[in-house]
Amino acid sequence: MDLFSRSWTALLAAVAATPDEDFDRPSGCAGRLVRDLVCHLVVDAQDVLITLVTPVDAEPTVDAVTYWNLVDPPTGEDPLDALIPRLAAAYGDPGLLKSHLADVGAAAGRAAVLADPAVRVGTRDVVLTVGDYLSAYVLEWTVHHLDLVAHLPSPAGPPVEALAAARGSLEEVAGVVFPGSFSDREALLVGTGRRPPTGAETAALGELAAKLPFVVG
Repeated sequence: MDLFSRSWTALLAAVAATPDEDFDRPSGCAGRLVRDLVCHLVVDAQDVLITLVTPVDAEPTVDAVTYWNLVDPPTGEDPLDALIPRLAAAYGDPGLLKSHLADVGAAAGRAAVLADPAVRVGTRDVVLTVGDYLSAYVLEWTVHHLDLVAHLPSPAGPPVEALAAARGSLEEVAGVVFPGSFSDREALLVGTGRRPPTGAETAALGELAAKLPFVVG
């Protein structure tokens, strides 16, 4: 839960530090501008709030790793995927979007701190403990933090401990181990298809290169 808070706080700070003029730059998420990514984070923060106040009286069906699944790359046909860019554009002033994320993001952060990690909650038709739910989101926050700063010169990247935890989660979800020559950041970027591997990285990956990318959803 502490790592959830640190990774989320770092991501919110990076968004707040992003100049308004950079909201029209591309993010590291294919087809998404920075403003689209920030709007997606607003939706994510709302989901966290909803989930933390949705306790269920049932046994967990997933944990922090099995909460995620490997899915096909997005095609743009998903209604929510299509909605996000339109919703982001509707904000107009990037300051309004940043302000909305700051408010709902801070609320999600406070709710996480106050939550009992042993309580079971329901979301996405699964049941898991609050502790596992928040641990799972370290992967989400870290990858999106990398998306945010991919083409920006100023905001800081994710905390090193979040990068390490996210790499470990991706490896467990995908059932693979990236070569030790890969930094945590490189493993996440290459592993999730944020960038193609270099020739040297492809050689180091061996048969694993043919399995990339691992899209988690």
